[in-house]
Amino acid sequence: MSAYPKSHNPFADDDEEEDSKPRRGFNFDEDPEESSLSPAERRQRQLQQEVMRTARSAVDSSHRSLGLIYESEKVGSETAEELIRQGEALKRTEKMIDNMEQDMRTSQRHINTIKSVWGGMVNYFKGKPEPPKPAQKEQPVSYEANSRLQNALAESKQQEDKYQASHPNLRKLDTAGFGASASLDNGPSDQNGYPKNKQLRAAHQQLDSNLDEMSLGLGRLKNLGLGLQAEIDDQDVSLDALLNKVDTMDGKIGSTNRQLKNLK
Repeated sequence: MSAYPKSHNPFADDDEEEDSKPRRGFNFDEDPEESSLSPAERRQRQLQQEVMRTARSAVDSSHRSLGLIYESEKVGSETAEELIRQGEALKRTEKMIDNMEQDMRTSQRHINTIKSVWGGMVNYFKGKPEPPKPAQKEQPVSYEANSRLQNALAESKQQEDKYQASHPNLRKLDTAGFGASASLDNGPSDQNGYPKNKQLRAAHQQLDSNLDEMSLGLGRLKNLGLGLQAEIDDQDVSLDALLNKVDTMDGKIGSTNRQLKNLK
């Protein structure tokens, strides 16, 4: 009769003995330098690496936020330019209405002359109408936008280069030394509040610089928004005046048409 049961593996004891023995060789997952550190030093190193990862993440986030501010500023500048073009169109339309009103006065004189002798005498004593001016090349309409919008737009235009530099497809971040493998030597902070570690100090300085630029960018966006609102208010007033002129001109055209029908 066998000394082992049927389900027993005679080699299992040898496998268990080999597993219980410490294996010698290389451990590729463990840094040889870290293996020589004590648990407290290893923990300190992990915390230092986590600080650097957090600093890198904060710097990258500030770069993205700054890029969004520049992009919003570019959109605001394009909106301001379109609004100024709209103001120029309103100015040209108003000039056309004024020219039509002058033509309507001339037409009314002719109608008065045709209608009766008395109308012709009235026109005679009023004096001859001004001769029509020769056709000239249309001069460009000079339009002055709201001063607040002009100042805000000029200030934002100076940031176009920064928008190009901060665009995600064009920007190349320099985060060298911000990785987890950066050598760290945490010491007391200097008088400016920055750590003495070079990589961490550079990250903090870059972050502060980005925050300052974000503050300036938000201020420019505020001025641009206020300038746009001021220009819209001015154009609303111009549009109301233009509509009143159009209504008056429509009434004069209707009156002239009725007079012409009565001449038949």
